[in-house]
Amino acid sequence: MPESPHPFQTLTPSFIMDAVETQGFRCDCRTFALNSYENRVYQVGIDEGEPLVAKFYRPGRWSDEQIAEEHRFCLELAEHELPVVAPFMNASGESLFHYEGFRFALYPRQGGHAPEFDNLYNLSILGRMLGRIHSIGAVRPFLQRPFLDSRSFGRESVALIVERFIPADYRASYTAVTDQMLETIDRILAEAGPLRYIRAHGDCHAGNILWRYDVPHFVDFDDACMAPAVQDLWMMLSGDRPRQNSQLASLIKGYSEFCDFQPRELCVIEALRALRMLHYSAWIASRWEDPMFTRTFSWFNTVRYWGEQILALREQLAVLSEPPLEMP
Repeated sequence: MPESPHPFQTLTPSFIMDAVETQGFRCDCRTFALNSYENRVYQVGIDEGEPLVAKFYRPGRWSDEQIAEEHRFCLELAEHELPVVAPFMNASGESLFHYEGFRFALYPRQGGHAPEFDNLYNLSILGRMLGRIHSIGAVRPFLQRPFLDSRSFGRESVALIVERFIPADYRASYTAVTDQMLETIDRILAEAGPLRYIRAHGDCHAGNILWRYDVPHFVDFDDACMAPAVQDLWMMLSGDRPRQNSQLASLIKGYSEFCDFQPRELCVIEALRALRMLHYSAWIASRWEDPMFTRTFSWFNTVRYWGEQILALREQLAVLSEPPLEMP
């Protein structure tokens, strides 16, 4: 029996334009795909107006309530004049729309390029913006969206890989290193003491920040979650330890103008990095039925990949025993 087509294959240009036009816009027949794997995102030309960006959510990932909570957070930030790309809201106050079994949202097009994280001036600006975002994110919690913890990002990720993907020859090695890693992560989190969990972007890598005229515009809050504030900072650090300490000083200097940073969160940076490594493999694995993933990540689930992944996890396990970065 032939495999059924993936739901995203329904998203033809005509389908996309029909969905957008349900919200009162008139498309000019220009559509092209933007870089996105988790969801499908398209720039759509609009008659007598600026193009819009249409985001079609992956079926089954988030509930309507979880998406609505993400949207409310973005709109709240925009109301405080923060440079986030917030969803379009129609006259009825809706920002999540439904069309032929899909859920989608519309956004203004935002120009810009990825920021230079090795530029200390840029990092001070990014620190200020994140301080402002987190000062608002700390006002109230998410009620529907996930917590970033070792269960959801670690243990559930490892369980999926062991059950469905890891080759038999590598299962013992993978299980041994991940068991030790998860035990170490839990110890580090416990020793850090009670951490303040706030509404956070959750995925602040360079691809989710558009830099234009010395202003960083934060986009794609799809991974917004309850997390320690440092989750939105550590992905901007790179290089050797002295360089990372210098970068951290610039970030924290700007951040502290608007929000207090808790120094003990520095102890959990490498634990959060380890959880991201585990979660990333499971993310690809859980999307393996999507033809875009098998094409884009063709190196995944090969013998070579798992050998290199186990080596990378062992290296990260060693890093977990090193002293944390120092507060400037």
